[in-house]
Amino acid sequence: MADKGIINETDFEDEEVVIVMMDDDGNEHYFIEEMLIPVGDDTYALLVPDTYDGEESEDEDSAFFAKVVTDEDGEYEYVEPTDEEFEKVNAIYEEMMREEEAE
Repeated sequence: MADKGIINETDFEDEEVVIVMMDDDGNEHYFIEEMLIPVGDDTYALLVPDTYDGEESEDEDSAFFAKVVTDEDGEYEYVEPTDEEFEKVNAIYEEMMREEEAE
């Protein structure tokens, strides 16, 4: 599912960016952009599952990284990173979490 592009992006009252992605069966899945992580010239988003209607998500613990790219219309899309890109962003994320715990 992470390799599907963005379908809709909306700012809600709490300033959370909610991403709506469609799976291969046409089902909508909602994610919150938890944080943006710059890696060189690229940006990655940590997306955590959420539901628009407030019900618990079946995938509650399945957060993932998505590469943020701009399509030809200037719209943001979230795509699955390569294994190499994943390793880089994951290492930076882990370092950020270690630093945060040390504070």
